[in-house]
Amino acid sequence: MTPTSFAPGKGLGFILRRLIIPAGAILLLVILKNILTLSSSWLLYFDTALFFLAMVMAIRLIDTLLIAWYEGRRKPYPLPDVLRGMILAVLYLVLFFVVLDKLRVDIKPLLTGSAILTAVLGLALQGVLSNILSGMSLHFTHSFGRGDWVGIGKYEGVVVDTNWRETRLLDRYSNIVVLPNNAVASETITNFSKPDVATALTLTFKIGYDAPVSDVLRALLDAAHDCPSVQTAPKPQAYITSYDEFGISYLLKFWVRDFAQKNPIMGEVGRLAWYKMRRDRIDIALSLGDRIRDVVRAVRQVPAGARGPAGAADDLEKTHMDLLHSSFLRHPQGDQAGQAIVSDEDLRALAELVRRSAFTTGEIVFRQGERGTSCYVVAKGRIRGEIAYEESGKRYLSEFTVEPGGIFGEMSLFTGMPRTATGIVAEEAELLEIKAEDFAVLIERNPALAEVIAEIVSGRNEQNKDFLKKLKELSEKDIADGTNKKTILEYLKRFVQGLRK
Repeated sequence: MTPTSFAPGKGLGFILRRLIIPAGAILLLVILKNILTLSSSWLLYFDTALFFLAMVMAIRLIDTLLIAWYEGRRKPYPLPDVLRGMILAVLYLVLFFVVLDKLRVDIKPLLTGSAILTAVLGLALQGVLSNILSGMSLHFTHSFGRGDWVGIGKYEGVVVDTNWRETRLLDRYSNIVVLPNNAVASETITNFSKPDVATALTLTFKIGYDAPVSDVLRALLDAAHDCPSVQTAPKPQAYITSYDEFGISYLLKFWVRDFAQKNPIMGEVGRLAWYKMRRDRIDIALSLGDRIRDVVRAVRQVPAGARGPAGAADDLEKTHMDLLHSSFLRHPQGDQAGQAIVSDEDLRALAELVRRSAFTTGEIVFRQGERGTSCYVVAKGRIRGEIAYEESGKRYLSEFTVEPGGIFGEMSLFTGMPRTATGIVAEEAELLEIKAEDFAVLIERNPALAEVIAEIVSGRNEQNKDFLKKLKELSEKDIADGTNKKTILEYLKRFVQGLRK
């Protein structure tokens, strides 16, 4: 039920407007009584009328003062409109019978007739009365209010209105669902807006037994963390719920504040989870029938070994060309700006080691401050970089974009420094990840490469030294090591030492 609502600014004027009609009628009767010569019977009628109007005025005065009192304290009136109206109607009805009694009218037939009429009306309005009483119950128990997201039986939506007869929901299809209050009271009501607007959502996944459990749980949690609509507190949870012949059932639980976006958020988290599991070679479990059909289709259409090597060769050539046309291992400035630091043969050898992975829009490749020993070449799509830094006590955010052929994250690969930016996928992307162990193979083939890289990286960091100091994630040691050619060279040589172990 909706509490009585009032326009702002009700005061003395509001009280006078509520009382002017009965007060005017009383004044008129008093004047007529004094200027007219009336018989005793007419005096009785005048006195009774004055009594009736005085009592009406008293009832309206009390009602008006209560309304003004609650509004003056900016509180909603405790009674819904319909209940307040019913109380006033009963008082006026009682007053009516008192007036009849003062006029010496036999009210017993009226009472008998009204009882019969009440019974007839009660039977005729049984549904209406049921809705009214149910509405009162819902109001006094505070089951929900306007603006709350609720589930009532099979219906789910936001409460847009509730009155003496019905409750109206705006469902997810932008339709108004009208529910009688007696039906609402008889259903199970789930209020998603209480006790807090944060509501938990869940997604279930069926994964095959080949996938390591820890990898699956990590991918699910990463998907929830990467979705900006998911709350960081409480933290998302992922755990196993059951085992069966088709695989392991996992449940991902996370909290959101905008329940109106339930379906889009669940779709976004599911999309991110699919990409992460795809990159980690985690397969969603298929039914037995689907597995059999895949095997039969493979046997009938693909002779053993017919497409594997060719496909691998195509992928290798594609990766090689992406590396060849990228800014990776090219002189950044000077007379040799843009020229390759290594030979085409070395790039082809590196192409055999790097991993190509698909990323979807909104995924976070890495976060500023994280430790990492790899970098990425953008083969397709676009990456948005964000650098958070502090200056003069204020926090700023700088952004940059990495297009196809660009490289990002190389400082962590070449120096071991924490990530100096957060990498976010701006549009569907394919990234080539170059890890420390991959780069070690390149250095072993070309030992002079380490010194060239150390020279370029130390000079670049020296130029950016003042800005690096603004990043709270970098310590003084990190900056000193990142600008020291000798330290960087020793770090790169350790790659090869680790490879030979």
